[in-house]
Amino acid sequence: MIFYFLLLLISGVLLFFAAHRIVKGIIFLAHYLQWREFVIAFFVMAIASSIPNLFVGISSALHDIPELSFGDVMGNSVVDLTLVAALAGLFGKKLSTLSNIIQISSLITIVAAVLPILLVIDGSLGRGDGVILLLAFVSYSFWLFLKRKEHPDIFNHQKAEEPVRRFRHFLLTGADMMLSILLILLSAEGVVRAAKFFAASLNVPIPLIGILVVGFGSSLPELYFGITAARKGKYLVVLGEIMGSVIVITTLVLGIVALINPIEISDFSPFAIARVFLVVASLFFFLFVRSDRKVTRGEALTLLLLYAAFLTAELFHHQILLFFGFTP
Repeated sequence: MIFYFLLLLISGVLLFFAAHRIVKGIIFLAHYLQWREFVIAFFVMAIASSIPNLFVGISSALHDIPELSFGDVMGNSVVDLTLVAALAGLFGKKLSTLSNIIQISSLITIVAAVLPILLVIDGSLGRGDGVILLLAFVSYSFWLFLKRKEHPDIFNHQKAEEPVRRFRHFLLTGADMMLSILLILLSAEGVVRAAKFFAASLNVPIPLIGILVVGFGSSLPELYFGITAARKGKYLVVLGEIMGSVIVITTLVLGIVALINPIEISDFSPFAIARVFLVVASLFFFLFVRSDRKVTRGEALTLLLLYAAFLTAELFHHQILLFFGFTP
């Protein structure tokens, strides 16, 4: 028991540390290569922060427990749309939503968040469903590519350095990111093994571990980057990264997992609360983005309370499952 607790704790810490290193590396590369701000916001950072979800998903699929990945994605999505958005709104200078691409992406985010829930209604997220999710990701990426000229601003996040030093920094950053990806791969394996053990020994549904523990842990890179960018007034980057992350994990990540190992769900009770709150969080986020063309502090507090209600409901729901003798 102690061994697996330490394995989960250490793997979780290393997962966050490695993802944090990748996020910092992406920020430097964006500045060095002069990428456009919208590319960082909606695509590169979203994919970078979703690497933990992807490796956890692949590992869980190979261990024949892909429902852990499904829980991880649902939990992470709720965290992104409530806690991450709330803290960015509270600590940020101004979370403006005037951008047309943000307004449209907020609607796409709802569709992407709800799509896996609709596809799994028949009890399975099969390979055909995985193809649908991947096509949704490709469609979103193509739409972003068409919108690139609407946001010509270059991402500028760091102080200027001498060319030689910057190039050396560039090479070191690339090597550091490769090592971080390897570390994430190993950490994801540790998380999945620990989750599998605790689900069996503590009579906890493995999807619940994915929703509450893994989902929160894998959202920490978004939380760090969201607060950092918000404090610098990068509202486009903040909202774009939040929405892009939700879209990436609900389409690309789940699509890949479903292709490797179809997700069979015979009992939806462990997912009941998460499904409801994911839909509610998506709607609240959409309304707040559309209203007044900015996310106010009052709306940010509402999202924070919504996340607190989600945690309370999940824990209370688990006690009910145990009372009625649910076994994972």
